[in-house]
Amino acid sequence: MKNYSTSSVFVAACAGMAFFGVTMLSLAPILGPLNESVAGANALPSTMSIGIIIGTILFGPIVDKFGYKWLLILGSVMALAGIQGLANFNEIGLLHTSIFLLGFGGGILNGETNALVSDIYDDDKRGGRLGVLGAFYCIGAMLWTLLNYFIPEYRIPLNAVSIVMVAFIIFFCCISFPQAKPQENVSLGKTLGLLKYPALLAFAFVLFFQSGFEGASGNFTVSFLDKSAGMDAATATLSMTWFTLGMMAGRLPLGAIMKRLKDLTTLYIYLSVALIGVILLYLCSSNVAIVYGAMVMIGFGVGATFPVVLNFIGGAFRELSGTAFSIALFIALCGQSALNKLTGVAFDAGNYQMLPILLILALVAIMVLVPIAASVAKKMNK
Repeated sequence: MKNYSTSSVFVAACAGMAFFGVTMLSLAPILGPLNESVAGANALPSTMSIGIIIGTILFGPIVDKFGYKWLLILGSVMALAGIQGLANFNEIGLLHTSIFLLGFGGGILNGETNALVSDIYDDDKRGGRLGVLGAFYCIGAMLWTLLNYFIPEYRIPLNAVSIVMVAFIIFFCCISFPQAKPQENVSLGKTLGLLKYPALLAFAFVLFFQSGFEGASGNFTVSFLDKSAGMDAATATLSMTWFTLGMMAGRLPLGAIMKRLKDLTTLYIYLSVALIGVILLYLCSSNVAIVYGAMVMIGFGVGATFPVVLNFIGGAFRELSGTAFSIALFIALCGQSALNKLTGVAFDAGNYQMLPILLILALVAIMVLVPIAASVAKKMNK
């Protein structure tokens, strides 16, 4: 029997995802000022990545066994502690501790909010709600960017975000959440047994290339436009805002689109838009208007992959949805690291034109893997 308000829980999940959006872009506007005052600050992003990976691995088995409420609160408190550490510390060791807490809490929030929304909605609504949830990642990231754009003193935006987080943590404490999974379904054997399901691994490798695409495009597009097309830094940086707007525009109507079209049809339409956008970026990188339009198309086009794939996973593995999401998101993060490394090697060698080529190859890999994964999932459900 349901003992929680679906709408309240969904609001809580959206808030947690918005906090994750802040987490992922937390260092982008403040790393420069930190480098001016603290030696070794350039190593902080690596520490945050470690925290995100650990949080992603651990959240699933914990929420399956103990439920969502207290881990959501703990993840938010850890992220809050990390943000306050960035606002108040100037010693490199304390900053590393703070950014690790921020990454750890962010990894928990990302995985848990996706699994939570997957659990509270049935098959007919799950994909669309996951799309709306993903849009709140974009909202958090954009609000954080805008705060730092208009308020150059980075400690003020950090403290403003902290106040909002405290308010939502109190809200989390006051509402009920879905209970833990039946304990007979939660065991080490069953957890490890998920790795034997080809459908889960196939969908996870779709996310491997999707996350790699997002990581490489997010980290290297500005440098590509600067080095390859000669675009000035400010103009090139603004392209990522158009990417985020495109992703948000793609995710918000996803539920309505999925009611009219099959999930795979929806995904292929979105991915085709992204592919056209990358080709435009490759062919017309010196034209600012076309580049901005291309970035909107790319963001829009890749906005459906995570919601649609997590919808498949959530429906297929309801008994251990948290653990299944942990496995899939961990493999996705591995893809992000791999494509970031590959793109970085290409850029170090001066091969800036490799970025759009690698992005096209990642999209093609997704398009090839998706029907294979869907076919394997259908066989599993028979």
